[in-house]
Amino acid sequence: MKALVVYASQTGNTKNLAETVCTALPAGTLLCTVDEAPDPAEFDFVALGFWLKAGKPEPKSAAFLERLKGHNKLFLFASHGARPDSDHARNAMQQACSLAEGASIAGTFSCQGEVSTKILAKAGSKPQPPVWLDDAPQAAGHPDQTDRQNLLNALQAALG
Repeated sequence: MKALVVYASQTGNTKNLAETVCTALPAGTLLCTVDEAPDPAEFDFVALGFWLKAGKPEPKSAAFLERLKGHNKLFLFASHGARPDSDHARNAMQQACSLAEGASIAGTFSCQGEVSTKILAKAGSKPQPPVWLDDAPQAAGHPDQTDRQNLLNALQAALG
């Protein structure tokens, strides 16, 4: 299996998860940022990690998802300040899946990621703070070892 792991990371959380995904895939798996991503059609399996912006995959990941339409095996993972079981997180993952229309989504994983104080301050200063802001204090220290193990479990289930 020729595998590709692509990620976008603002604070290092999603990069951490992408590196974890890469360790569970065959030797020779290519790990790269979304800016460096090759043509996904050359790979049997693609894993894409992203952070959320305005309740959606950040713009570069969203554009990459468009390139994955009809891909035969795709695994999506995300880190964000919201609780993983929140509507905000679920809706963002659904949005990601819809951007890769027709792709065979083998699995998904979502977890909290620590939000930088700069982003927290900016979000908190908005007239209408984002819905995830109340969840952000619980994201401190994430992704942690449990998150990484849960990610590996989700990836193994996706690989069958």
